[in-house]
Amino acid sequence: MEYFDYSFAQTTPKEINRGIAKRVRDIRKRRKISQEKLSEKSGVSLGSVKRFEQSGEVSLLSLTKIAIALQMEDEMKSLFAEVPFLTIEEISNAKN
Repeated sequence: MEYFDYSFAQTTPKEINRGIAKRVRDIRKRRKISQEKLSEKSGVSLGSVKRFEQSGEVSLLSLTKIAIALQMEDEMKSLFAEVPFLTIEEISNAKN
């Protein structure tokens, strides 16, 4: 198993998750949907919705359900869809 040292990364996984959670929370508020209503619409427990908005911690399945409830499924579907190649080797590997 490979180990990635996040201490040298420009952004940590927690920072990315908190940023996503903040954007989702902002969209929820902009659409005037309470956490309770989002929980009902998405089928994600209220505790999980609250934890996600506070810490950014949520399962991928729950994040997808929240995105669908907020009518943002296209954003989830397009995640990693347009990833540029980083090296010539990657281009070669993609052809195989």
